[in-house]
Amino acid sequence: MGAIIQDPAFWVLVAFIGLFAVIIYLKVPGTVGAQLDKRSTQIESDIREAEKLCEEAQNLLATYERKQKDALREAEDILANAKTEAGRMAEHGKERLEQALTRREKQAVDRIAQVEAQAIEEVRHMAVDIAMDATRELVAAQVDAKGDAIVDAAIGNLASKLH
Repeated sequence: MGAIIQDPAFWVLVAFIGLFAVIIYLKVPGTVGAQLDKRSTQIESDIREAEKLCEEAQNLLATYERKQKDALREAEDILANAKTEAGRMAEHGKERLEQALTRREKQAVDRIAQVEAQAIEEVRHMAVDIAMDATRELVAAQVDAKGDAIVDAAIGNLASKLH
């Protein structure tokens, strides 16, 4: 036995058995098992939470995709309404332009008629002035010759006309 006690392999075996005895005495396998069970439960809980979050994320994604489609549809409706409104406004503007052009054309025609009437009136006045000047010259030429006789006859008639 002496040779066994001096053998280092024996002491390693004793230390190994002692270590196992201490581990069993301190209930390390139960504690490790409990820790592993606790860790397993925590991992299981984390997996369920991750699945729940994944499901919520998918629902949220679906909701936002619906909102995006609705917004796109609404944008298309707004664009269509804007095009319709722009067409209507262009038509209304075209009508207003035509009305304005018609009004201006009528104003131009009226102004031309007015200027024409003024020109005719000026020509008449000129014709009257020319006729008056010609008549004055003609009367002046005739009055010079017969002027004294007419004035005397007018003065003579004046007395009978006053009474």
